[in-house]
Amino acid sequence: MSKTVKKQPPKTHRKGERDLRFTTISDMPIEALYGPGDPPDFNPDRNLGQPGQYPFTRGIHENMYRGRVWTMRQFAGFGTASDTNNRYKYLLEHGTTGLSVAFDLPTLMGVDSDHPLALGEVGKEGVAIDTLADMETLFVGIPLEQISTSMTINAPASVIFAMYLAVAEKQGASLSSLRGTLQNDIFKEFIAQKEWIYPPRPHLRLITDLMGFCCDQVPQWNTISISGYHIREAGSTAVQELAFTLADGIGYVQAGIHAGLDMEVFAPRLSFFFNAHSDFFEEIAKLRAARRIWARIMRERFGAKDPRAWKLRMHVQTAGCSLTAQQPVNNVARVTVQALAAVLGGTQSLHTNSMDETLCLPTEHAVRVALRTQQIIAEETGVTNTVDPLGGSYFIESLTDRVEEGAMAYIRQIDEMGGIINAIEANYPQKEIADASFHYQQQIDAKEKVMIGINRHTGGDDTRPEVLTIGPEAEEDQLQRLRETRRNRDQAALDRALANLKAAARGEDNTMPHILDAVRAYGTVGEISDALKEIFGSYQETSVF
Repeated sequence: MSKTVKKQPPKTHRKGERDLRFTTISDMPIEALYGPGDPPDFNPDRNLGQPGQYPFTRGIHENMYRGRVWTMRQFAGFGTASDTNNRYKYLLEHGTTGLSVAFDLPTLMGVDSDHPLALGEVGKEGVAIDTLADMETLFVGIPLEQISTSMTINAPASVIFAMYLAVAEKQGASLSSLRGTLQNDIFKEFIAQKEWIYPPRPHLRLITDLMGFCCDQVPQWNTISISGYHIREAGSTAVQELAFTLADGIGYVQAGIHAGLDMEVFAPRLSFFFNAHSDFFEEIAKLRAARRIWARIMRERFGAKDPRAWKLRMHVQTAGCSLTAQQPVNNVARVTVQALAAVLGGTQSLHTNSMDETLCLPTEHAVRVALRTQQIIAEETGVTNTVDPLGGSYFIESLTDRVEEGAMAYIRQIDEMGGIINAIEANYPQKEIADASFHYQQQIDAKEKVMIGINRHTGGDDTRPEVLTIGPEAEEDQLQRLRETRRNRDQAALDRALANLKAAARGEDNTMPHILDAVRAYGTVGEISDALKEIFGSYQETSVF
C-alpha cells in the first residue's frame, strides 16, 4: 500500500455488470475495485499503527485473540428470578464465559411489578426484579467473585447495581474483586430506547455519583457501557450509530470532569456497546474507526495521559432488527455473518442473537445454537490465529477512513450545538435517526435493499419453531414474592434510608451509599426511584415531529 504509487485502478463497470457503487447500509458509494492509492493520502503511522498501540485501529491488545478469546456473554432474562437463574446455570454449563442480565419492562422503567403500568408486562421481556430478595434468587449458586456480569439497565441503574453489590456482600465477596459492566447510559434512552425516569441533567448526578463510588469501592467495574446498539436498532445508519455513541461518551467524560472526578481514574472504566449489522465490511470498518476516534478524543481533546483511557473497549451484539419472523432458520446465517464481523472488528465480548427472537423469548435450543455459533468461530475457523487479518486491505482502510469522516462530521455538529444534552433537547439525533429509519424502510419496500424471505426468495418452508411463552403464573408468583418481602421487612429502617437518600439528593453527598442502605432494607425499585423523583422530577419528551 505504498503512498508513492499514484496510478488508480479503473472505476468503470463492464457492460451488463451490476452497479455496486451504493450498496452499504449507510448508502456510502462503493467502487468496483480498490487498490494502491485507496484511501488517498493514506498515512499508516497516523491511521493504522500496531495492535495494542495508539490509535488502536488494529485492536486494543497486542496479541488480541491469540492471547485470550473474546468473552462469550449471552444476554438472558425472563419470568421470575428463579426462572432466569436456571437459564444462567444452563448457559454456564454449555460454555458461556460471562453473564448478561435482561430486565423486564417494568424494572427498566423503575416501577414495581404491582404498579398499574406493569400489568401484563411482568417477566415478559426480561427478568422481573423488585427487591434485593429477587436479586438474591437471581444469583443463587453463582459466586459473583468468579463471574463477570453485565446488566442492561439504565434509568434505575444505581438501584439495580446496589442490589448486585448487596448480594455480593451477602456472599462474602469483596467489592473490589467484582468484575462486570453496568449499561447506565441515559443519553441513548433519550435518543433511542425511551426508557427514562428523570430529566437528563439531574440524572447525570446519579451517574457521576456511581462513577465516583466505583472509583473508590468497585475499581474493576465498568461504570457505563455507552451504547450504540439501541441507536442502531431504532433505525440509524452505521455512521450515525458511531457518531451519536461517541458524542454520548464525550458527554459522560465532560460530566465526570465537571463533578470533580479524576479522568485518569474513571475514563478507563468506560466501555462501549455496538451493533453488528448485516453489511459485513461496513461493520468491521465501523468498529475499527470507533477505536481510532475515541483514542484521539481522549488523548488530543481531553488530554488524558494514561493509555488505558485512550482504549475503547467494546461489547458487540448481533442485530436484532435484522432478524425475520419469516423463514426464521435463516437468522442463523445472519447472526453468523454479523458475529464474524464483530470478531474481525476486534470486539472484547460478544452476544449472538437466537434464531427465534422475532417470535418469542429464546428457547434453550435456539440459545445453544447461538452460543455454538461463537464457539465455532473461535475454535474452527482460524480467525483468531492472527491479529486484525483485514488490516491493510485497500477496501477496509478506505471504508474505515470514510466512516470516521462521516462520524466526525456529526460530532462537530453536536459540538457546535453545545454538546449532547443540548442536541438531545433539540431532538437533533432523534430526528436524524427517524429520517434514516424511514429511508431504509422505503428502500426495503421498493426492493432497493434486499431481505431474504421478506422481499426476495420468499418461497419455501416457513415452519415456525417451538416458542417459549411466559404465562400469567410468572406475574402471580412475582406479586406474591413482592407482598411477602414488604410484609417481612423493617419498614422503619427503610423509611430512614429513603429520607437520608432524599436529603443527599437535595444536597451534595454521594447518593450511592444511601441507595445501598435502602436496598439492604429491602426497598423496591419503584419506591427508591419515586423517592428520587420527588427531588429530580420526571422527564417529559417533546415531540420530534
